Amino acid sequence: MDKNIARTLIDAAQGRVICDLVIRNANVVDVCNKEVFSADVYIKDGYFAGFNGERKARKEIDANGRYMIPGFIDAHCHIESSHLSPSEFSDAVVPCGTTTVIADPHEICNVTGLDGMAYMLKASENIPLSVFLMFPSCVPATAFEHSGAVLNAPEIEKYIDEKRVLGLGEMMNYPGVASADATVLDKLQCAWSRGKNIDGHAPSITGPALDSYAAAGITTDHECETPDELHDKIKKGMYVMLREGTACRNVLQLLPGVNEKNINRVLFCTDDRQPQSIVRDGHVNYGVSLAIQHGLDPVLAISAATLNAAVCYHLTDRGMIAPGKRADFFLSSSIDKGIKAEEVFILGKLQAENGRIIEKAIHTMPENVSGKMDVKDFSKAKLSFRPGSDHVRVIDIIPGGVVTGKGDAWIKRDGNGEWIHEDDKDILKLAVIERHHGTGNAATALIRGYGMKHGAVATSIAHDSHNIIVIGDNDDDMAKAVEKLIAIGGGITMFKDGKELGTHVLEIAGLMTDLPLEEVTECLDEMHEAAEKELHVASGIDPFMTLCFMALPVIPALKLTDCGLFDVEAFSFTDSAIG
Repeated sequence: MDKNIARTLIDAAQGRVICDLVIRNANVVDVCNKEVFSADVYIKDGYFAGFNGERKARKEIDANGRYMIPGFIDAHCHIESSHLSPSEFSDAVVPCGTTTVIADPHEICNVTGLDGMAYMLKASENIPLSVFLMFPSCVPATAFEHSGAVLNAPEIEKYIDEKRVLGLGEMMNYPGVASADATVLDKLQCAWSRGKNIDGHAPSITGPALDSYAAAGITTDHECETPDELHDKIKKGMYVMLREGTACRNVLQLLPGVNEKNINRVLFCTDDRQPQSIVRDGHVNYGVSLAIQHGLDPVLAISAATLNAAVCYHLTDRGMIAPGKRADFFLSSSIDKGIKAEEVFILGKLQAENGRIIEKAIHTMPENVSGKMDVKDFSKAKLSFRPGSDHVRVIDIIPGGVVTGKGDAWIKRDGNGEWIHEDDKDILKLAVIERHHGTGNAATALIRGYGMKHGAVATSIAHDSHNIIVIGDNDDDMAKAVEKLIAIGGGITMFKDGKELGTHVLEIAGLMTDLPLEEVTECLDEMHEAAEKELHVASGIDPFMTLCFMALPVIPALKLTDCGLFDVEAFSFTDSAIG
């Protein structure tokens, strides 16, 4: 804290200067003592100055007994998954009570490299939401695909000392850590040498295998799957995040493992949350409310979403309602059945009321991150799938997450060995087309569980390298969908019988748009409706979010990259044909 700020706050606490604001008759959620107390809360120059007393304030707000809650901190998110620019993202999540996010920009950095990092820092600089970044640790996620950039220790060194860069983003390369790979250790050293955090990504890694991961100083994990795994990771000194995204949701499955003894090592995060989910259900407040509704003590849940995250990421100026801390808070009529942010304050200024932002955030024009589409010689022929056998491996979609199963199926082939779609089987073709370096790469495989009937869906959002991914039951619609994305520079599109059903343009790296939240959600709502009614995508499957994770070769079990079908458990490519 600056000594001039400290002097002012000391004078305000002693009543020697007039405070700017007092919130009267508030039920303050004390995340330090894990209790609630009634008080008048004074604020000066954007910071809490004290409780009760005879101080004077220029403005009064009567909370009328409502709960005063510290601003929620999203411990791990990808702003790009909202499809929104940082300013629009701020306008979307602040009304939900989120006042700080720890964002990992590895999506845009996988497409545009350091230009993406520079854009995210600049675009999030002068907005109400506090945005801290973790430098992406795995660009690309693996060596088994083509991304738009390669970021190693020399690139990390260029940004790791930035004040708003808190450390190294999710370390997805568990094999690299376990084998003490020199390149991986060089990346980790960038954080070690500065005492900065390293985020984890370790699904199903437990026991002795986890020991090596924790020994590398990796402090968090948002990919925990069971209460036993949560217990093991906390035992190894890690923080475990309760995640409630759009496709990946683990609050309820992990909640039985959370108790009063380990709650201080539990955080809340959203990871990947689409704009419709934010508008419909909320942001961090949704995950917290879900936990409360299923038995977690409200004050403990709030503590996990505020104080715990601040302690974990060394954010010493926030996370609690206490003298000297930032006046980031919101008022809610209830905490017992769920939490709704009715009035949201950041640095003591009212920013949102009844779910709506009061003044829109300042936008930053994208620089060097638009029009990233370099596809070589694409044609319908690139979508050919000739497996060499009637017995093939199939990617099985598992609803409710991004983990896939290793399936197999018997298929039909024509005289040239080409796969023939059968209407009575829920098996579709999946293709990934490289879009960063004009390699001409394209790979195909089969996928089951999507449920689509006659058509195609394509997107330039394909975690984490974000090549073009397309799914369909016929090559004509698939080819038209890919060609549309190439023409517009990225986004999401759908075709049926040669007709375009809807397109969502994402001009920033093929991942985000600078359009307002309302326009984005309206477009996506219409496209979701068309996916359901025209393409008959299976109930319980998000047609776009599910698709975009089918190219992620660090989440088990089978995935498809632009280089081929990948067995994540064996960490090697595999042939589609069996036998």
